[in-house]
Amino acid sequence: MEDPRRPGVYIEEIALLPPSVAGVSTAVPAFLGYTRKFEEEPQKITSLLEFTTIFGEPFDESFTATNEGSEEEPDWKIQRVDDGKEKFWLYYLLKMFFNNGGRVCYVISVGTFTDEEDIINAKSKNDFIEGLKKLEKEDEPTLIVLGEAASLDWTNYKPVLVEALDQCGRQKDRFAIIDVLQGDEEGKTFRGLASDYLRYGAAYTPFLRTSISYELTDGFEERVIVDAGGTLKDLKSNNPEKYNQIRAKLNNLYLALPPSGAMAGVYARVDQERGVWKAPANVGVMSVIAPDVRITDLQHDALNYHPGPGKSINAIRNFTGRGTLVWGARTLDGNSNEWRYIPVRRLFNFIEESIQKATGNFVFEPNNATTWLKVKGMIESFLFDLWQKGALAGPTPEAAYFVHVGLGKTMSQNDILNGKMIVDVGVAAVRPAEFIMLRFSHKMQEAA
Repeated sequence: MEDPRRPGVYIEEIALLPPSVAGVSTAVPAFLGYTRKFEEEPQKITSLLEFTTIFGEPFDESFTATNEGSEEEPDWKIQRVDDGKEKFWLYYLLKMFFNNGGRVCYVISVGTFTDEEDIINAKSKNDFIEGLKKLEKEDEPTLIVLGEAASLDWTNYKPVLVEALDQCGRQKDRFAIIDVLQGDEEGKTFRGLASDYLRYGAAYTPFLRTSISYELTDGFEERVIVDAGGTLKDLKSNNPEKYNQIRAKLNNLYLALPPSGAMAGVYARVDQERGVWKAPANVGVMSVIAPDVRITDLQHDALNYHPGPGKSINAIRNFTGRGTLVWGARTLDGNSNEWRYIPVRRLFNFIEESIQKATGNFVFEPNNATTWLKVKGMIESFLFDLWQKGALAGPTPEAAYFVHVGLGKTMSQNDILNGKMIVDVGVAAVRPAEFIMLRFSHKMQEAA
C-alpha cells in the first residue's frame, strides 16, 4: 500500500489464499474437412445445428433405386452413386462425435464441395495441411480428427498424418486420433508411417457400419434415379406407393464411417465420467451396428503388438452380448515403456499444460525463495487433488509425485542470474490393466 498523504482510514485487502492451478480442457477435438460454405477461421461449435448454420448442409448425394423383385412384391435396392465421387464425411463424423458423448469441438473448413460451376472438387492433401496450419494457431483444441482425409489414398494420406503428429509434438498440448484406411485393416501399409512423435497419436481400425443414414438434402428426389429411368420426384405424384417404398429404403441406407469421429466422442465421454487418466477402452460405441470388418483374436495380436517399429493399432470389435467395444488403449509408440498407453500420454499433456498456464502468472516475479515456495505449493496442491481422484499411482502423496525448486536443488546461481526459475515435477501415472492373468490349478483331494 502506498504511503498515505492525508488523515483518514484506509482499507487494504490481503490475499491469504495461495494461487491455484486450473485444469485445462482435455477433450476438445478439431475436425478438418470440406464444407458447403467456406469459413477462413476455425469455428467452435456445440451442436449440429450450429454446424449447419455456419457451414451449411451436408453434401448432396445421388442414388439409384432398382427393383430386384416383382411388381407385386417389389424389393428395392438403393445404392449411392459412386462414379468416382469423393466421400464427404465431415457432417456425419460430427454426428458420431455428439452421439458418443461429445459436447464441444472446433471445425476447420479445408475447402468446399463444389466450385462456382457446380463441379465436385477433388480432395487434396495440401488442403488438409493448410487446415492443420490454421489449427496450430488455436490454443483450446486438444484432439485432432482427420476422418475426412481417410478417403485419400495412402500416398496422399500419409503426409497429412505426419504433419498432424508433428504439430502435436511441437505444441505438446494435443493428441491425434487416426484412422487406418479401408482395405488395410491389418495395418501392413499403415505401419509405413514414420514420425518422431508417434507417442502423440493413436490409430483405430476398422471402419464402422453406423446406424446413421444419409441426410436427404433439398432436391434429393431429383437425384434418385429409379430403375435407370425417371426420378423419385416423378413417382411422387404418379405412383405414391412406390415413392413411399423407396423413401423408406433411403432412410435405412446406413453409412460406413472412419472410427475417429466416434472415438473423439468416446474420449470426451470417458474424460467427463472418469477423467483423462482412464483409458478410452472397454466402452461401447454408440450409433454403430457393427464393425465393417470382423477382427479375429489372431489378427488382434498382430495389431496390438509389433516387434519392430511398434505402431500399435487399436481394434474396435463386436462381442456377443456386449455390443461393439473399443478394445485397445495404445499409442502409436506401442513398444515404449514410457508412452505406450493413451491415458498416460494424455494425462501428461493435461498436467503439463495446466501447470504451464498457471505458472505464467509468475513470469517477472522476483526469482527468490518466496516465489519458489508459492509455485511449489501451488503445483503440489494441484497434484494432490489428482492423486485423491485416482489419477496418480502410489499409496501416499510422496510416492505419487514430487515438486523440487530452489537454489542448489534445481538451479545454480548462474541460472538465477540468467532469469531462469527451474521447477522439477515428477508424477507416477496410473496405467491401464491391459492384461488380466487368471491362474488356475487342480487342487488335490485331502484326507478327512
